[in-house]
Amino acid sequence: MGGNNAQQIEYWNGPAGERWAKAQDRIDHHLGLITEALLAFADVREGQRVLDVGCGGGSLTLLLRERVGPEGAVTGIDISTPNLALARAKAHAGMADVAFVQADVSTYDFQPVFDLAFSRFGVMFFDEPIGAFTNIRRALVKTGRLVFVCWRGLKENEWARVPFEAARHLLPPQEPMDPHVPGPFAFADGVRLDGILQEAGFRDVRIKPHDTTVNLGSGVGCAVTEALTIGPLARAAAELDEPTRDRIRIQLEPLLAKYDSPYGVVLPAAVWLVQAKA
Repeated sequence: MGGNNAQQIEYWNGPAGERWAKAQDRIDHHLGLITEALLAFADVREGQRVLDVGCGGGSLTLLLRERVGPEGAVTGIDISTPNLALARAKAHAGMADVAFVQADVSTYDFQPVFDLAFSRFGVMFFDEPIGAFTNIRRALVKTGRLVFVCWRGLKENEWARVPFEAARHLLPPQEPMDPHVPGPFAFADGVRLDGILQEAGFRDVRIKPHDTTVNLGSGVGCAVTEALTIGPLARAAAELDEPTRDRIRIQLEPLLAKYDSPYGVVLPAAVWLVQAKA
């Protein structure tokens, strides 16, 4: 793949990466139900060696570490300096069996030592997904598995679509969205995703739709802030001045208030739970 992921490497090591690192604990809260579903689907066992792809701030890496027990080991891999700094700070010195590697998984020189390659929203950003998944497969033992969660289409993900569409008239002109370009919704097409994994050499591919929710925080104010921190609106509004961002906030408040509940501002979300054998 060479340096084809340069744009993503730049993105996740710039202000966006800093923003995600600072919001990591909140993001874990937003994605709580999705994380539970993914961990149940992954069926992580004691003694396994797990690769956490796109590990971000490392919270799931440490959860996986608990699941594999003292006989297992977990390695988190990510391209983002700010996120890995956070991950390493969370994993105290005594956790010798948790390692973090800063590298591009599509080109990293893996040895076939892992029983499971696992990812929560860390695999949708490859410029050449077939090459990237082929390389991830090289990290797995012969009986190894790949398990990940990725978003389905933007239309089905109200947590992302509702704020973006409400603010569209205040955003810079948006290029028509190429459904296959690297980004959160690159694998919305399940048939295409199945083809990519087959081409990469995986077999027994299972792609299961899962309908759930994203919790954008306790109260409308928190939810508005989050809509400008993560998701397609955050990307599109990143360069806007503060008065324009304030106008967006005013647009979003009554819309997100409709989703307010005793548990937080909860919006529908749609994902694929994906499993394949090496």
